Amino acid sequence: MRNAPTILHLDMDAFFAQAEQASKPSLRGKAVVVGGLGPRGVVATASYEARVFGVHSAMPMAQARRLAPNAAYLTPRFTFYRAISDQVMALLRALSPLVEPLSLDEAFVDLEAGGAAWDSDSARLTGVRLRADIRAVTGLTGSVGLAASKMLAKIASEQAKPNGLVLIEPGTERALLGPLSVRTLPGVGPATGDHLRRAGITTIDEIVEAGEDELVRLLGKAHGHGLYAMALARDERPVVAERETKSVSVEDTYDVDIHDRLRVGLEVQRLADRCVRRLRGAGLSGRTIVLKVRRYDFSTLTRSETLRGPTDDPAVVREAAARLLDSVDTTGGVRLLGVGVSGLADYTQEDLFAQAAGEQTLGSEEEAPAVPEETRPAASAPAVHSWRPGHDVRHASLGHGWVQGSGLGRVTVRFETPDSEPGRVRTFRVDDPDLEPADPLPLVPVRPSGEDGAARADGGTGPEQTGVGSGAVGG
Repeated sequence: MRNAPTILHLDMDAFFAQAEQASKPSLRGKAVVVGGLGPRGVVATASYEARVFGVHSAMPMAQARRLAPNAAYLTPRFTFYRAISDQVMALLRALSPLVEPLSLDEAFVDLEAGGAAWDSDSARLTGVRLRADIRAVTGLTGSVGLAASKMLAKIASEQAKPNGLVLIEPGTERALLGPLSVRTLPGVGPATGDHLRRAGITTIDEIVEAGEDELVRLLGKAHGHGLYAMALARDERPVVAERETKSVSVEDTYDVDIHDRLRVGLEVQRLADRCVRRLRGAGLSGRTIVLKVRRYDFSTLTRSETLRGPTDDPAVVREAAARLLDSVDTTGGVRLLGVGVSGLADYTQEDLFAQAAGEQTLGSEEEAPAVPEETRPAASAPAVHSWRPGHDVRHASLGHGWVQGSGLGRVTVRFETPDSEPGRVRTFRVDDPDLEPADPLPLVPVRPSGEDGAARADGGTGPEQTGVGSGAVGG
């Protein structure tokens, strides 16, 4: 392990919810929950105001509504979040060639590899500047952890939340880890945590006291050895700049179980085409086609077929997915379907089963495979408009706004922009010709070239701590 805290972990604060609050002045300081709004939807992100009521990520949306009935519930805008993420990742890559993204809002950075830091003082200064730059470029806040290893840097960023910086000085690691819950360590989920608790082990200090042999007896050789090393603050994992993509997949969860076998087949065909679009967009092909089916009783079945060579042919993937579906009993109903491709390569090989004549070309993400009108289920017909809560719209005379809700042939819109005052609310018919979907507006106005916004940004708000942080892990 290093002798300087030159590994940085950045975690944006309640990223999706914070981005929504920044783009909607009327929601600032209020409880915001982002996720699937259907009967089976789950929470993707909850603002800190919503977390006060007990709402958290991965919670069923129905439960979140019971806990915080007055919160704003919005559907995600992933294109918008990805654009902000690209800005943040660009700032990280300016610090070092070794940046390891974990998700849209989280990444490790090896500051030493880029010469951005070599000791505690330079690491702290880099962290402070990074937070200021993120605020200036995106208008959002992120929490930074600095330590001599990836595990400790992530723990530090958790303690820094929200909108802070925590640096763990080398030599203080054991004192920091000792009283923390075993769930703090990577790889200790609910099941492992319960297993350790039943053995009387609830803190990291108690892991060390139990000894390596006892951990191996309880958890097995590989997991036991690894967990004991982490409890001693040993983590030699490097920051890896690029992670190899192992598979490309898409899936959909349905609000109502699908019982019609024809409808299930059509959904699989549509998912296969979406998967191929993603595959081609990444310049990849693959040999193994995977079908995922979650049935009415929550049992999940996975079937796969390996082809003779890699392909990105939509007909080949559709046919393979259809063959896989034939082996699955969907009599009781289906709540989730997914199609994936693995065994990836950057070239294709003509497949003997492909039908060269009359193959359908793939278009936009919204297109579905051609299906004769008389065989197409009525339930699969697309709506004329889908006004999703939180999504952007523009009115011919009232300007930019966002959907607050829709139903019974009406859509309610609040007209405001990221740099305006909280706006007024109007209701329209869902087919109003003056109302149309719109692209999100930037959170930070584009400044003339030459202005150093980061230098003027207030990056100093929030806690900045050294050594054992005072914040609770998991915030």
